Amino acid sequence: MTAYTGTIVLPQTKEEMIVDITGEVAREIERSGVQTGICLVFVPGSTGALSVLEYEPGLAEDLPAAIRRLFPRDIEYKHHIRWHDGNGHSHVRASFLGPDISIPVLGGKPKLGQWQQVIFVEFDVKPRKRELTVQVVGE
Repeated sequence: MTAYTGTIVLPQTKEEMIVDITGEVAREIERSGVQTGICLVFVPGSTGALSVLEYEPGLAEDLPAAIRRLFPRDIEYKHHIRWHDGNGHSHVRASFLGPDISIPVLGGKPKLGQWQQVIFVEFDVKPRKRELTVQVVGE
């Protein structure tokens, strides 16, 4: 069994930015040499999230709009009251999508549907450099 750990670097993100990382995930799987197994992608940090969706312009607008409706920026968040950093909504939004995603690996490639792409979503209010952790385990 092989266990591989890699990194995907996103040098500059901003609030509500959605980044298609499917190609980077596929490259990390290829580097691992694993043909059959599982790939875990993880965001260290509590204001970024991962998901799978059809990455196209309409959904790239729809997802942030839906998140804004569910978790408005302009309501009271106890986190903001405690820390005065204006990103209480960022933490709540990220926690609902989640910090990780698992993808089956078959034939040395991520097993995704035709219309599925792996995305990173930035929810923090200030620009960040993100380093996502990728772990691939299998044979």
